[in-house]
Amino acid sequence: MSRYARQICLAGVGPEGQARLGAARVLVVGAGGLGATLLPQLVGAGVGFIRLLDPDLVEESNLHRQTLFRMSDLGQPKAQIAADTLTGLNPDVTLEAHVARLTPANLPHWSRDVDLIVDAADSFATSYALSDHCHQSGQPLISASVTGRQGYVGGFCGGAPSLRAVFPDLPDVMGSCSETGVMGPVVANISALQAQMVLAVLLGQDPSPLGQFLSVDLMGWRVNGFRFDSAPEPSRASPAVLALEQITPDDLVIDLRDTPDVVPTPAPGQRVVLVCASGLRAWRAARGFAETSEAHVAIVGVGT
Repeated sequence: MSRYARQICLAGVGPEGQARLGAARVLVVGAGGLGATLLPQLVGAGVGFIRLLDPDLVEESNLHRQTLFRMSDLGQPKAQIAADTLTGLNPDVTLEAHVARLTPANLPHWSRDVDLIVDAADSFATSYALSDHCHQSGQPLISASVTGRQGYVGGFCGGAPSLRAVFPDLPDVMGSCSETGVMGPVVANISALQAQMVLAVLLGQDPSPLGQFLSVDLMGWRVNGFRFDSAPEPSRASPAVLALEQITPDDLVIDLRDTPDVVPTPAPGQRVVLVCASGLRAWRAARGFAETSEAHVAIVGVGT
């Protein structure tokens, strides 16, 4: 137990808490920038089982913030490289790496036997899919997002309101890291807070980070937070997030990658599925359908 001596001595941890961490099972979605700080902290703390999903390969543009990787790792799967490196940090932790993309269709399979889910993918479509799943399953979700010099982290579901209760709609403008840039220290700050939230939930600490939201702005040097324990779920359902394989023959599919000349009208009761690359354009189009009809609308981001 000498490995964990400096955290076992803390109030609220002790040998019993350390045993809880050792028995915990966590799904981490994403081994990139957020994962670079998050994963070593969870592994170092002795979280017993971590299932890691990431479909991407290491690129040179990742290295300024994804510090788990080296130049010699270029072109290699992030999930496997991360797992190999982290096993060297703490061989007591079981790391199950999958070079796979999480989708709403396969999410029940990957999350079937875990106590908590960590959203480190930094993709809005993935975040909403994870939140929808956790809202139904009761599993806690610790989700984070970063762009530029700012970001947020929050504890959702597991008895707390979902991500949709805090963000019922998306902003009109959303920038990705490739579009707006990102600073590595900001990512590390957010993901360190994310790791602390995960450990606090697994240890059952009070107050719980479930229902807590933190935002960090390192352009203006501000850290803000609020509780959202009583936030209501949206009264009007925002669009569900689907995988391509969840589209049925009865759906009215509108592929926004090929702008249709005439937007078809759904039949009564027919589900409208809007498809685009990231899901963002589909989300915005779904808002238009919601304002003009009673159609049930879903979105698919084929690149998320």
